[in-house]
Amino acid sequence: MKTFQIKGQYGDSSIYVGEHLKNLKSYLPDVQTIIITDENIKKYYQKDFPNVPVITIGTGEGIKTLATIETILKKLIHFSCDRSSFIVGIGGGIVCDIAGFAASIFLRGINFGFVSTSLLSQVDAGVGGKNGVNLDSYKNMIGVFNQPEFVICDLDLLNTLPKEEISNGLAEIVKHALILDAHMFDFIEKNYQKALALDYDTIFRLVADSVKIKSQVVQKDEKESNGRRKLNFGHTIGHAIEKIEKKGHGRAVSMGMVAGAIFSQARQLIHQEDVSRICSLLADLNLPIALDYNAKQIIRAAARDKKKQGSDLFYVFLEQIGKARVEKISFDEMNTFITSILK
Repeated sequence: MKTFQIKGQYGDSSIYVGEHLKNLKSYLPDVQTIIITDENIKKYYQKDFPNVPVITIGTGEGIKTLATIETILKKLIHFSCDRSSFIVGIGGGIVCDIAGFAASIFLRGINFGFVSTSLLSQVDAGVGGKNGVNLDSYKNMIGVFNQPEFVICDLDLLNTLPKEEISNGLAEIVKHALILDAHMFDFIEKNYQKALALDYDTIFRLVADSVKIKSQVVQKDEKESNGRRKLNFGHTIGHAIEKIEKKGHGRAVSMGMVAGAIFSQARQLIHQEDVSRICSLLADLNLPIALDYNAKQIIRAAARDKKKQGSDLFYVFLEQIGKARVEKISFDEMNTFITSILK
């Protein structure tokens, strides 16, 4: 097991890579605890839950709404929860986002922790203290920054995931490599088949390396005012694609990273060989790389990006594989680029 720390403005967070759900009880404070999970996780793993009340929600991006939060808050009141109570979200990124947000606003905030059950949540949504829900088709439009007390990344839980969910998580792992760790990118290229097959040593290294990268970035910039913006590589256009075609966050980010690499090349920051390597690896990981979308649709969807500031937005470019930089550009420049690569 490897342990990573984030010392945040509103609390500290410990991330345990290689720990197990069965040991969750030893991490819980001696107070009233409520578990929030989804139907699938409850079906597979409730036998390993501590003996505490469970709030069960549905699955899919469609339940990541204020209506779901309202239902949870009413159940917390029903259970007579108070400011000393503790919430544990057991699930993937959607459960972690919802549980963290509900805990952060109930009685102006109670403590919480996560057991991340998907690869995507272990390397992305569960780590870093972003918690929130969608509003209509706008992703994560309502939320808070608030650190979980702990995040348990149980790698054994990945074995019940569909293959496409493994690929979704690997997209975020590739992103971490592209923005900060060229050696990690090389390792994924050489070991992508083992990663897809969930070879334990390979997945342990990739999850640990990703958590290390993200925790270090968040430690320096918890509320995304500077360096943390690099973690958004591929997300501006990726989120726009996700609004149009709901096939998974990682798949959308994969296409967003392809667009980001092409945009970086157009600015003469990286070479065509780098773009080809990126596309080749993403394809090897069973992720989409074809940008077969209507330019006007993407432009319209990207117009509500959370990173916008007036008529500008912060966009992440690659200077090389393993090194990224953030620039404020105009929407006009980005829209011109989108029009140049899409039909």
